Amino acid sequence: MSTQNSEPKVWFITGASRGFGRVWAEAALERGDKVAVTARRLDSIAALQEQYPDTALTLELDVTNTEQVKAAVAQAHAHFGKLDIVLNNAGYSLVGTIEEASADDVKAMYDTNIFGPLAVIQAALPLLREQGYGHIMGTSSNLGHVTLPVIGYYASSKWAFEAIHESLAEEVKQFGIKVTIIEPGAYATEFGSQNSLKFAPGMDIYTDYKNQFFDNLKNLERGDPKATPPALFNVVDAENPPLRFNLGAHNLDWTRGAYQARMAEWEAWQENAISAQGNAK
Repeated sequence: MSTQNSEPKVWFITGASRGFGRVWAEAALERGDKVAVTARRLDSIAALQEQYPDTALTLELDVTNTEQVKAAVAQAHAHFGKLDIVLNNAGYSLVGTIEEASADDVKAMYDTNIFGPLAVIQAALPLLREQGYGHIMGTSSNLGHVTLPVIGYYASSKWAFEAIHESLAEEVKQFGIKVTIIEPGAYATEFGSQNSLKFAPGMDIYTDYKNQFFDNLKNLERGDPKATPPALFNVVDAENPPLRFNLGAHNLDWTRGAYQARMAEWEAWQENAISAQGNAK
Protein backbone atom coordinates (compact mmCIF):
# COMPACT_ATOMS: atom_id res chain seq x y z
CA MET A 1 0.00 0.00 0.00
CA SER A 2 1.57 3.24 -1.18
CA THR A 3 0.83 6.41 0.75
CA GLN A 4 1.91 9.95 0.25
CA ASN A 5 2.48 12.78 2.71
CA SER A 6 1.32 16.22 1.71
CA GLU A 7 -0.03 19.46 3.08
CA PRO A 8 -3.23 19.30 5.17
CA LYS A 9 -6.20 18.05 3.21
CA VAL A 10 -9.54 19.82 2.95
CA TRP A 11 -12.63 17.68 3.56
CA PHE A 12 -16.33 18.23 2.92
CA ILE A 13 -18.34 15.78 5.04
CA THR A 14 -22.11 15.34 5.14
CA GLY A 15 -24.05 13.77 8.01
CA ALA A 16 -21.38 14.73 10.55
CA SER A 17 -23.55 15.26 13.61
CA ARG A 18 -23.00 11.70 14.84
CA GLY A 19 -21.78 8.26 13.83
CA PHE A 20 -18.98 7.81 11.33
CA GLY A 21 -19.36 11.36 10.02
CA ARG A 22 -18.65 12.83 13.44
CA VAL A 23 -15.81 10.41 14.20
CA TRP A 24 -14.09 11.07 10.88
CA ALA A 25 -14.55 14.84 11.03
CA GLU A 26 -13.04 14.98 14.52
CA ALA A 27 -10.16 12.70 13.54
CA ALA A 28 -9.36 14.71 10.40
CA LEU A 29 -9.35 17.95 12.40
CA GLU A 30 -7.22 16.33 15.10
CA ARG A 31 -4.58 15.33 12.56
CA GLY A 32 -4.42 18.91 11.25
CA ASP A 33 -6.67 18.73 8.21
CA LYS A 34 -9.37 21.28 7.42
CA VAL A 35 -12.98 20.18 7.38
CA ALA A 36 -16.27 21.61 6.17
CA VAL A 37 -18.52 19.83 8.67
CA THR A 38 -22.18 19.66 7.68
CA ALA A 39 -25.35 18.47 9.37
CA ARG A 40 -29.06 19.21 9.26
CA ARG A 41 -28.86 21.04 12.59
CA LEU A 42 -26.05 23.53 13.06
CA ASP A 43 -26.17 23.25 16.85
CA SER A 44 -25.27 19.55 16.60
CA ILE A 45 -21.82 20.40 15.19
CA ALA A 46 -21.20 23.84 16.74
CA ALA A 47 -18.71 22.42 19.25
CA LEU A 48 -16.31 21.56 16.43
CA GLN A 49 -16.27 25.15 15.24
CA GLU A 50 -15.44 26.27 18.77
CA GLN A 51 -12.74 23.65 19.25
CA TYR A 52 -11.14 24.15 15.83
CA PRO A 53 -11.91 27.77 14.89
CA ASP A 54 -9.21 27.96 12.21
CA THR A 55 -9.69 24.62 10.51
CA ALA A 56 -13.39 23.75 10.89
CA LEU A 57 -16.23 25.31 8.95
CA THR A 58 -19.65 24.21 10.18
CA LEU A 59 -22.54 24.44 7.75
CA GLU A 60 -26.22 23.60 8.03
CA LEU A 61 -27.09 21.16 5.27
CA ASP A 62 -30.05 18.99 4.41
CA VAL A 63 -28.79 16.93 1.47
CA THR A 64 -32.32 16.63 0.09
CA ASN A 65 -32.31 20.41 -0.52
CA THR A 66 -30.41 20.73 -3.80
CA GLU A 67 -30.03 24.51 -3.65
CA GLN A 68 -28.69 24.29 -0.10
CA VAL A 69 -26.24 21.62 -1.27
CA LYS A 70 -24.93 23.83 -4.08
CA ALA A 71 -24.51 26.76 -1.71
CA ALA A 72 -22.73 24.71 0.96
CA VAL A 73 -20.27 23.12 -1.45
CA ALA A 74 -19.50 26.50 -3.03
CA GLN A 75 -19.08 28.15 0.37
CA ALA A 76 -16.71 25.43 1.59
CA HIS A 77 -14.60 25.65 -1.56
CA ALA A 78 -14.44 29.44 -1.37
CA HIS A 79 -13.60 29.37 2.34
CA PHE A 80 -10.71 26.91 2.07
CA GLY A 81 -9.67 27.59 -1.53
CA LYS A 82 -9.94 23.93 -2.53
CA LEU A 83 -11.65 20.63 -1.74
CA ASP A 84 -9.50 17.51 -1.59
CA ILE A 85 -12.07 15.04 -0.26
CA VAL A 86 -15.85 15.13 -0.69
CA LEU A 87 -17.33 12.51 1.63
CA ASN A 88 -21.03 11.69 1.41
CA ASN A 89 -21.97 10.14 4.72
CA ALA A 90 -25.58 11.26 5.33
CA GLY A 91 -28.11 8.44 5.23
CA TYR A 92 -30.59 6.36 7.18
CA SER A 93 -32.26 2.96 7.10
CA LEU A 94 -35.89 2.18 6.45
CA VAL A 95 -37.07 -0.78 8.53
CA GLY A 96 -39.88 -2.83 7.09
CA THR A 97 -40.56 -5.81 4.88
CA ILE A 98 -41.01 -5.32 1.15
CA GLU A 99 -44.77 -5.60 1.57
CA GLU A 100 -45.01 -3.20 4.51
CA ALA A 101 -43.13 -0.13 3.28
CA SER A 102 -45.01 2.36 1.14
CA ALA A 103 -43.69 3.97 -2.02
CA ASP A 104 -43.54 7.28 -0.16
CA ASP A 105 -41.39 5.69 2.58
CA VAL A 106 -38.97 4.33 -0.01
CA LYS A 107 -38.83 7.56 -2.01
CA ALA A 108 -38.04 9.57 1.13
CA MET A 109 -35.14 7.25 1.97
CA TYR A 110 -33.83 7.41 -1.59
CA ASP A 111 -33.99 11.21 -1.44
CA THR A 112 -31.43 11.09 1.37
CA ASN A 113 -29.42 7.99 0.48
CA ILE A 114 -29.21 8.42 -3.31
CA PHE A 115 -30.36 11.80 -4.58
CA GLY A 116 -28.69 13.68 -1.73
CA PRO A 117 -25.23 12.29 -2.49
CA LEU A 118 -25.85 12.86 -6.20
CA ALA A 119 -26.57 16.52 -5.51
CA VAL A 120 -23.30 16.83 -3.58
CA ILE A 121 -21.31 15.06 -6.30
CA GLN A 122 -22.83 17.16 -9.08
CA ALA A 123 -22.18 20.37 -7.14
CA ALA A 124 -18.57 19.41 -6.42
CA LEU A 125 -17.51 18.02 -9.80
CA PRO A 126 -17.08 21.34 -11.65
CA LEU A 127 -14.85 22.57 -8.82
CA LEU A 128 -12.81 19.38 -8.71
CA ARG A 129 -12.42 19.37 -12.50
CA GLU A 130 -11.15 22.93 -12.39
CA GLN A 131 -8.65 21.95 -9.69
CA GLY A 132 -7.56 18.93 -11.69
CA TYR A 133 -7.81 16.63 -8.67
CA GLY A 134 -10.07 15.48 -5.86
CA HIS A 135 -11.31 12.38 -4.10
CA ILE A 136 -15.03 11.61 -3.97
CA MET A 137 -15.90 9.19 -1.19
CA GLY A 138 -19.22 7.77 -0.07
CA THR A 139 -20.36 5.68 2.87
CA SER A 140 -22.09 2.61 1.53
CA SER A 141 -22.30 -0.66 3.47
CA ASN A 142 -21.46 -4.31 3.18
CA LEU A 143 -25.16 -4.42 2.32
CA GLY A 144 -24.13 -2.92 -1.02
CA HIS A 145 -23.18 -6.50 -2.02
CA VAL A 146 -25.39 -8.70 0.12
CA THR A 147 -28.80 -8.14 1.60
CA LEU A 148 -30.93 -8.96 4.60
CA PRO A 149 -34.68 -9.23 5.09
CA VAL A 150 -36.55 -6.41 6.83
CA ILE A 151 -34.02 -3.80 5.67
CA GLY A 152 -34.11 -4.79 2.02
CA TYR A 153 -35.01 -1.29 0.85
CA TYR A 154 -31.99 0.14 2.66
CA ALA A 155 -29.79 -2.49 1.02
CA SER A 156 -31.30 -1.60 -2.36
CA SER A 157 -30.25 2.03 -1.86
CA LYS A 158 -26.68 0.86 -1.23
CA TRP A 159 -26.68 -1.38 -4.32
CA ALA A 160 -27.68 1.68 -6.33
CA PHE A 161 -25.06 3.77 -4.51
CA GLU A 162 -22.39 1.24 -5.47
CA ALA A 163 -23.36 1.19 -9.15
CA ILE A 164 -23.45 4.98 -9.39
CA HIS A 165 -19.99 5.33 -7.85
CA GLU A 166 -18.49 2.57 -9.99
CA SER A 167 -19.69 4.33 -13.13
CA LEU A 168 -18.58 7.69 -11.74
CA ALA A 169 -15.05 6.38 -11.12
CA GLU A 170 -14.64 5.52 -14.81
CA GLU A 171 -16.12 8.82 -15.97
CA VAL A 172 -13.99 11.15 -13.86
CA LYS A 173 -10.59 9.46 -13.80
CA GLN A 174 -9.76 11.48 -16.95
CA PHE A 175 -9.99 14.63 -14.80
CA GLY A 176 -7.64 13.35 -12.09
CA ILE A 177 -10.55 12.65 -9.73
CA LYS A 178 -10.56 9.49 -7.61
CA VAL A 179 -13.56 7.64 -6.21
CA THR A 180 -13.79 5.35 -3.18
CA ILE A 181 -16.82 3.56 -1.77
CA ILE A 182 -16.53 2.95 1.99
CA GLU A 183 -18.26 -0.28 2.99
CA PRO A 184 -18.67 -0.64 6.77
CA GLY A 185 -19.83 -3.82 8.40
CA ALA A 186 -21.63 -3.79 11.75
CA TYR A 187 -20.39 -0.99 14.03
CA ALA A 188 -21.49 0.40 17.37
CA THR A 189 -22.57 3.76 15.96
CA GLU A 190 -25.80 5.67 16.41
CA PHE A 191 -26.95 4.29 13.06
CA GLY A 192 -29.27 1.90 14.85
CA SER A 193 -30.83 4.65 16.97
CA GLN A 194 -34.29 6.10 16.52
CA ASN A 195 -32.68 9.16 14.88
CA SER A 196 -31.16 7.04 12.11
CA LEU A 197 -33.99 4.57 11.55
CA LYS A 198 -37.45 5.02 10.13
CA PHE A 199 -40.03 2.31 10.58
CA ALA A 200 -42.69 1.41 8.04
CA PRO A 201 -46.13 0.68 9.50
CA GLY A 202 -46.12 -2.96 10.56
CA MET A 203 -48.37 -5.84 9.55
CA ASP A 204 -49.22 -8.44 12.17
CA ILE A 205 -48.32 -11.28 9.78
CA TYR A 206 -44.63 -10.25 9.97
CA THR A 207 -44.36 -9.48 13.69
CA ASP A 208 -42.82 -12.77 14.79
CA TYR A 209 -40.46 -12.85 11.81
CA LYS A 210 -39.20 -9.33 12.50
CA ASN A 211 -38.79 -10.01 16.22
CA GLN A 212 -36.60 -13.01 15.38
CA PHE A 213 -34.62 -10.89 12.90
CA PHE A 214 -33.90 -8.22 15.50
CA ASP A 215 -32.97 -10.85 18.09
CA ASN A 216 -30.40 -12.23 15.64
CA LEU A 217 -29.00 -8.76 15.01
CA LYS A 218 -28.27 -8.37 18.71
CA ASN A 219 -25.72 -11.18 18.41
CA LEU A 220 -23.66 -9.44 15.72
CA GLU A 221 -20.11 -8.53 16.69
CA ARG A 222 -19.87 -4.76 16.27
CA GLY A 223 -16.71 -2.81 15.58
CA ASP A 224 -15.56 0.32 17.38
CA PRO A 225 -16.10 3.35 15.11
CA LYS A 226 -13.27 5.20 16.86
CA ALA A 227 -10.87 2.55 15.56
CA THR A 228 -11.62 3.40 11.92
CA PRO A 229 -9.82 6.74 11.24
CA PRO A 230 -6.29 5.34 10.73
CA ALA A 231 -7.61 2.90 8.11
CA LEU A 232 -9.57 5.68 6.44
CA PHE A 233 -6.50 7.93 6.38
CA ASN A 234 -4.49 5.13 4.73
CA VAL A 235 -7.02 5.25 1.91
CA VAL A 236 -7.19 9.03 1.49
CA ASP A 237 -3.39 9.34 1.64
CA ALA A 238 -2.79 6.55 -0.88
CA GLU A 239 -1.52 7.47 -4.31
CA ASN A 240 -3.87 4.89 -5.81
CA PRO A 241 -6.81 4.44 -3.41
CA PRO A 242 -9.20 1.53 -3.92
CA LEU A 243 -12.61 1.91 -5.51
CA ARG A 244 -14.07 -0.27 -2.76
CA PHE A 245 -12.83 -0.17 0.82
CA ASN A 246 -14.08 -2.75 3.33
CA LEU A 247 -14.33 -1.40 6.85
CA GLY A 248 -14.22 -4.10 9.48
CA ALA A 249 -13.03 -7.68 9.91
CA HIS A 250 -16.03 -9.71 8.73
CA ASN A 251 -17.15 -8.18 5.44
CA LEU A 252 -14.94 -10.15 3.10
CA ASP A 253 -15.99 -13.57 4.37
CA TRP A 254 -19.68 -12.67 4.09
CA THR A 255 -19.31 -11.15 0.63
CA ARG A 256 -17.13 -14.01 -0.62
CA GLY A 257 -19.73 -16.53 0.50
CA ALA A 258 -22.53 -14.61 -1.21
CA TYR A 259 -20.66 -14.41 -4.51
CA GLN A 260 -19.64 -18.07 -4.38
CA ALA A 261 -23.30 -18.99 -3.97
CA ARG A 262 -24.26 -16.75 -6.88
CA MET A 263 -21.57 -18.20 -9.13
CA ALA A 264 -22.64 -21.75 -8.27
CA GLU A 265 -26.26 -20.97 -9.11
CA TRP A 266 -25.35 -19.24 -12.39
CA GLU A 267 -23.12 -22.15 -13.36
CA ALA A 268 -25.86 -24.66 -12.54
CA TRP A 269 -28.26 -22.85 -14.87
CA GLN A 270 -25.71 -21.95 -17.57
CA GLU A 271 -26.86 -24.59 -20.08
CA ASN A 272 -30.38 -23.27 -19.75
CA ALA A 273 -29.09 -19.72 -20.27
CA ILE A 274 -27.17 -20.74 -23.40
CA SER A 275 -30.28 -22.38 -24.83
CA ALA A 276 -31.98 -18.99 -24.73
CA GLN A 277 -29.30 -17.30 -26.86
CA GLY A 278 -30.78 -18.26 -30.24
CA ASN A 279 -29.16 -17.43 -33.57
CA ALA A 280 -30.31 -13.88 -34.23
CA LYS A 281 -27.81 -11.77 -36.18
